[in-house]
Amino acid sequence: MTNVDKKHKKAKSIRPKFEGEYKLRIPSATDNLELIRGFVAKVAEKVGFCPDDIGKIELACDEACTNVMKHAYDKKSKNTSLDVLIKIDYQKLTLVVTDHGKGFNPNTIPMPNLKEYLAELKVGGLGIYLMRTLMDEVDYDIKPGVQNRVRMVKYLIDRKKSELVQ
Repeated sequence: MTNVDKKHKKAKSIRPKFEGEYKLRIPSATDNLELIRGFVAKVAEKVGFCPDDIGKIELACDEACTNVMKHAYDKKSKNTSLDVLIKIDYQKLTLVVTDHGKGFNPNTIPMPNLKEYLAELKVGGLGIYLMRTLMDEVDYDIKPGVQNRVRMVKYLIDRKKSELVQ
């Protein structure tokens, strides 16, 4: 069996056993972060991601949801929910976090200088940086007060190296 055949056989073995969507609508409260992380982790595990990638997906989702919970809604708002949608296909897991609160322009958020950040012992402010670092794709669709959406993708195959994710 050639190396190409071996890679092809291995690629078939990690393809998800299913394709579809999972959706969670939950009140926008930090008390619910554990439920969200569990939901995301279970789906990523079922798809076949390794524990390291499951942790990355889980943390990226946690950061996106935490940003919604801390910044999207006024404290006086009563109907504050967020949606977590996970779409599975043969090559990737797509995670979409949606809210209906205040929006922001993600392009105005500078990437942190980690040396300065650590030297000053700062806390918080790394959410967007972490999402972009942990996931293969991150994009935003912001319509303040109507619908704000962050979409994050993790591929089963490492597209930069053109190899299977282990």
